Amino acid sequence: MTIDDDALAGAGVVVPAGPGGRGAFDLQVDYLGLELRCPVVASASPLTGTMTSLEALNAAGVGAVVLPSVFEEQLEHEMREVDRYLGLGADVNPEATFGYAPVLDRHNDGSEHYLDLVKTASAALDIPVIASINGSTPGGWIDWTRMLVDAGAAAIELNVYQVAADMTKTGADIERQTLDVVASVVDVCDVPVAVKIAPYWSSFSHFATQLVDAGAAGLVLFNRFFQPDIDLDSLAVERRLKLSNPEEKGLPLLWMAILRGRVDASLAATTGIHEPADALKLLLAGADVVMTTSALLHHGPSHVTTLVDGIRSWATERDYASVRQLTGSVSQASVADPAAFERANYLEALTRFASSFPTAP
Repeated sequence: MTIDDDALAGAGVVVPAGPGGRGAFDLQVDYLGLELRCPVVASASPLTGTMTSLEALNAAGVGAVVLPSVFEEQLEHEMREVDRYLGLGADVNPEATFGYAPVLDRHNDGSEHYLDLVKTASAALDIPVIASINGSTPGGWIDWTRMLVDAGAAAIELNVYQVAADMTKTGADIERQTLDVVASVVDVCDVPVAVKIAPYWSSFSHFATQLVDAGAAGLVLFNRFFQPDIDLDSLAVERRLKLSNPEEKGLPLLWMAILRGRVDASLAATTGIHEPADALKLLLAGADVVMTTSALLHHGPSHVTTLVDGIRSWATERDYASVRQLTGSVSQASVADPAAFERANYLEALTRFASSFPTAP
């Protein structure tokens, strides 16, 4: 298998052949201090929300699974409902304040079901099970992460999803709020916390170091904003789930290459990882693991085997001994022309594109 698309074109990079021996290729990697049997991770999606599909992913050879996110809004709603139900009839009779409590059969259905999934999956699977929380503001919901750890989660993925639409908040305000959330989650967990974020920060490399300083053991790059559409007949705002495509891997590839060796944290690449070539490029750029959702939703859990076999085949042909050996070998710190990952590459790409057209006589 060859890597023949243009994700690394213009970087002046030649993929090096490793000096490894001819023995069995070692797929094991370290992520968040966890030992994974391979670098392919099933990221949060409906596919990781049932034991049937989780067991299929495990059988296909995935390195770890990230369960679907439980949302800050969901947890806060449940807490408000508990308070409301507990207050019902509190002043109905003199005995109410001493022993009255309504039956709360279904007040916590969402979070209870999620905790059961964490507990069951952690006990049944022989791979790390990572719980996912989606939130962006400090609040009482953060304490709920303790329950995830107690249920058996090997790590927490904090998915910070926030559209900065409030015009009264500065970029510094949003950064400070996000760092406070990260520090609060880390403070209540005794397992590693990875932070999944979008790329839209004024100085992303600086903010990445701040996230690590706040306690993040890993960075997951990048979150995708689900962008709305408008129905021209009804004039209603439509919410559509659009799966990623391989062309979208360029942005995480760029930042993997820049951050590799410069932040003291694990790096996970996500978005645009569909084929073995996509995974290999992100590993070469500096990712410790590659996470995939859209490809698994499209092809099913067995696609994990395709990705893992493709990584092994390519690396073995080039005499690599392990995934660890090839990881980051084409990062910015490793290539002969580091500027190729920055402005110089932009200029060269424009020049090459313009020169592909015939000039007018």
